[in-house]
Amino acid sequence: MRNLTETTEILSEKLEDKSRFIQAKPQSRRSFLKRLLGLGALGFAASVLYPLMEYLKPPRQREVEVNSQSAGMIKDYPLDSGKIIRFGNKPVIVIRTKEDTFKAFSASCTHLNCTVQYRSDMNAIWCACHNGKYDLTGRNISGPPPRPLDEYRTMIKNNEIIIIKNA
Repeated sequence: MRNLTETTEILSEKLEDKSRFIQAKPQSRRSFLKRLLGLGALGFAASVLYPLMEYLKPPRQREVEVNSQSAGMIKDYPLDSGKIIRFGNKPVIVIRTKEDTFKAFSASCTHLNCTVQYRSDMNAIWCACHNGKYDLTGRNISGPPPRPLDEYRTMIKNNEIIIIKNA
């Protein structure tokens, strides 16, 4: 068995060895200046790149609030056909049915906002992205669309088709 003095000597030696690793080296002027210049260069790069990225990013357009809009003349729509028009910032599909009535719906699929089109061979509104189908009342009849298309009212005034947003 070791005596008390030997044990304290061994512990004090181990403590001195560990204290060498704990002590921080003093920072030289050169390393301080390297860090300072590196941070300055980083700040300069950020001050140049941020405005450049903001310039390249397209501006956000506000939603244009439109309540009604002309969709063209009746003669522009053959029987059993559809046409996509712009209603403010949104696409709207205007359909002239076989029964010579006009219907208008949002042309954005309710699944992933793909643009829909009228298919006279299916007598339905069709989304090409995932084969979603809507009937001529805007109701989803097959595919992944979760809800019906938004419907717009149509009115004919002096052979001109007017599309009106539902309240």
